[in-house]
Amino acid sequence: MTTQAAIDKIAWIHIVDGRVLGARSKGKDTYYFPGGKREAGESDEETLVREIEEELSVRITTDSIQYYGTFEAQADGKPAGVMVRMTCYCGEFTGKLQSAAEIEECVWLTYQDRERVSAVSQIIFDHLLEQNLISK
Repeated sequence: MTTQAAIDKIAWIHIVDGRVLGARSKGKDTYYFPGGKREAGESDEETLVREIEEELSVRITTDSIQYYGTFEAQADGKPAGVMVRMTCYCGEFTGKLQSAAEIEECVWLTYQDRERVSAVSQIIFDHLLEQNLISK
């Protein structure tokens, strides 16, 4: 039996006043952290900057990027056993946050919204709460 590699994603954790930025794609009900899959040859930082600019119309300031953590869980909407590995970064940005590309809306989430996010995002929510970074 072969094991499938985890889906590799990069995510941006952006917290303001105890709330974390979430995004929802067009036609979906689940919220997730902005970001996405890397393109061939891209570093984590390059993926983060490109994805956030595509999805939210802002530019991450590269010298402010800080690693937050890597989390793994069952991939949303995929067969059992297909995992997603989300490497998360924090960082400042320039520009005005607004939905773009496939993103229908951006929202500010608290821990009460935990059931509205993907499985891997729920693990990250737990981590953010343990560190008192988001409100209950």
